[in-house]
Amino acid sequence: MSLPTHIAIIMDGNGRWAKGQGFRTRIRGHEVGVEALRRTAQSCAELGIRFLTVYAFSEENWSRPKTEVDALMRILVSSLSKELPTLMQHGIQLQAIGKLDQLPKSAQRELNEVKAATAGNARLVLTLALSYGSRQEMLGAAQTLAREVSEGKRSVESIDEAAFSNALYTQGMPDPDLVIRTSGEQRISNYLLWQISYAELIFMPVLWPDFSREHLEEALAQYASRERRMGKTSEQLNEQSN
Repeated sequence: MSLPTHIAIIMDGNGRWAKGQGFRTRIRGHEVGVEALRRTAQSCAELGIRFLTVYAFSEENWSRPKTEVDALMRILVSSLSKELPTLMQHGIQLQAIGKLDQLPKSAQRELNEVKAATAGNARLVLTLALSYGSRQEMLGAAQTLAREVSEGKRSVESIDEAAFSNALYTQGMPDPDLVIRTSGEQRISNYLLWQISYAELIFMPVLWPDFSREHLEEALAQYASRERRMGKTSEQLNEQSN
């Protein structure tokens, strides 16, 4: 079966899961969602996926009630230290993208410590998108390139797709081949808009805390069944494979 090199996931449905389970707040859904992420990262490592990028906290999420945002930051800090043994055991390197300086100092500190501890792991790169928004990311890349032109460091003509990609948070990473969104919602929500131009999109009705290896394998089977033409015709692809 043809496997994607890079999977991006929009982990949606934590709050609805908590409500459906009868919890008074959404927080329990986020806590159980960490367990789903652990399962998914381990499964990706075992299956041979090289990159997994997950939408953990969007820039727009800062507008949620302060009690929920504070709880999410506490969960982030506690999970980073708690999950380090699992990351090391499975050869998973942790990375993060987004406006990380907006995170609480405690979260930044834990994140940097776990990134440093797992830097030598090469089985899977797990990237957390935190305080992330794709439009903001692209705007920042455009500003960076414009500044380099104004400072005489590059010419306008030198700005191509590669230059723009290298100015994004995801520089050095391959573009996602597959995007999975849970909870049944069918939108991208300002996530990796440049990077997923040719990604396969799969929307699954399962809420994120219930996402299992079986759901992952179902998505991978759908991915393998699709013909990825990248603008070419089926005939051209057949000629290349012969």
